[in-house]
Amino acid sequence: MATPVLRWCCPGRRWVFAGIGGVSRHGRGVPTGSTSSGKRGQSSVAQQPLITAQKPRKGEREWAAVVGLEIHAQIASNSKLFSGSQVDFAAPPNSLVSFFDASLPGTLPVLNRRCVEAAVMTGLALDCHINRRSLFDRKHYFYADLPAGYQITQQRLPIAVNGSLVYSVCVGKRRSQMVTKTAGVKQIQLEQDSGKSLHDSLRSQTLIDLNRAEGQLRVDANISVHNPGEPLGVRTEVKNLNSARFLAKAIDYEIQRQINELENGGKILNETRSFDYKLGCTVPMRDKEGKQDYRFMPEPNLPPLLLYDSESLPTGTDPQQVINIDQLREQLPELPRVTREKLVQQYGMLPEHSFALLNEVGLLEFFQNVIKETRAEPKKVTSWVLNTFLGFLKQQNLAVSESPVTPSALAELDLLDRKAISSSAAKQVFQELWRSKGKTPAQIVAEKKLELMQDAEALEQLCRSTLEAHPQVVTDVKKGNPRAINKLIGLVRRATLGRADPTVIKEVLERQLSL
Repeated sequence: MATPVLRWCCPGRRWVFAGIGGVSRHGRGVPTGSTSSGKRGQSSVAQQPLITAQKPRKGEREWAAVVGLEIHAQIASNSKLFSGSQVDFAAPPNSLVSFFDASLPGTLPVLNRRCVEAAVMTGLALDCHINRRSLFDRKHYFYADLPAGYQITQQRLPIAVNGSLVYSVCVGKRRSQMVTKTAGVKQIQLEQDSGKSLHDSLRSQTLIDLNRAEGQLRVDANISVHNPGEPLGVRTEVKNLNSARFLAKAIDYEIQRQINELENGGKILNETRSFDYKLGCTVPMRDKEGKQDYRFMPEPNLPPLLLYDSESLPTGTDPQQVINIDQLREQLPELPRVTREKLVQQYGMLPEHSFALLNEVGLLEFFQNVIKETRAEPKKVTSWVLNTFLGFLKQQNLAVSESPVTPSALAELDLLDRKAISSSAAKQVFQELWRSKGKTPAQIVAEKKLELMQDAEALEQLCRSTLEAHPQVVTDVKKGNPRAINKLIGLVRRATLGRADPTVIKEVLERQLSL
């Protein structure tokens, strides 16, 4: 109870479908244009122009799906939104409940400053307009996990509105092409969380825990389908999705379910559904045909929330008593989109590589530390980090912080760039680094005798001996067989125990063959 929760309302996005006979093909459309807001309890999806991903074949019906998300994200704070009770994930049930959390008569809410600051920073990060004046409301409904009979929220005038999230997705057969899209954010509001219901099937009881600081993220997805050019369809709400993977699966399933239902002459009910992750389908919970009256009213125990910027801040005001939006904007860390753009511009890496560096916790910092300590080209460092280093991490199911290979050790593999070792030797060195913590690449090269062969005369003699020992391969080379020269290179490398540079070997062989 009274756990701080941020609720984002994201306007609807459209998917485009072409289907016949209950079988559907689909491609995602790109939403454009402005969005229109809707009140909770009515359709909150956006009225957006439709872009068709593919033309339907003759006889096929075209479908568009609209999806709006309501995201409940809990704020990382030490205490709850309206009380001084601590927030602790592992606390025993009902051990962190104040008089206010238990809704005892006469208790009053006290707004948590940290939660307001977090809401403002979230709004700034999502490019929202921050309302200088926002209001709190009571939303009435009766359930066991809400002892007061109402929830404190921001229905009329939330703290932030009209934002957007710009993101990129990989498309194409090899997932190598990046497409930028934008999702609108209708509003961000501070909201009191309800308690948690614990169902005991053995005793046929439901117990209530008013600590309510356990879930980090919950999403409600509102989904409808319709034929383009016609009114929006009846929507269903899939409740309490707690992972991005389940969210995607629930949306995909519900879209297909509604299309199949309508194409077979059925009717979509305005209902609440849940997602059964074991079966991979949505199941009915309760209908919403009778519109619920939450009887919203202003919260009488909380005054309007006033925010300021540097220009509107009253003279002589105690900084501890007000919240300055401009100061919070300065505290914002660099956003991922900006970081990715800098990586592409500074190091010339592909956009998808910049995503990979940011998607793994600690990997960007590891990459940057390697760059600082090496003379190797950034593109080669990118390849080592994303292909070799990250590959080993995933094989061992390790986090970046658990890696036995340090950035300094990986940086020393610029021995490859300095022509001190071959590419295959560099891979051997990395494998040894992974197994033998504490050794440096130089030590491993010396112990394993992996340094490149520097004796040009000896290499010339090895190449000459190889040509004399394999006359048939030489004949194949002269006949124009492109694979034959590679076989000769392999034979010479084997004779040098992998210590000769393949490029140098090829040059020597080609020179001797032309004589």
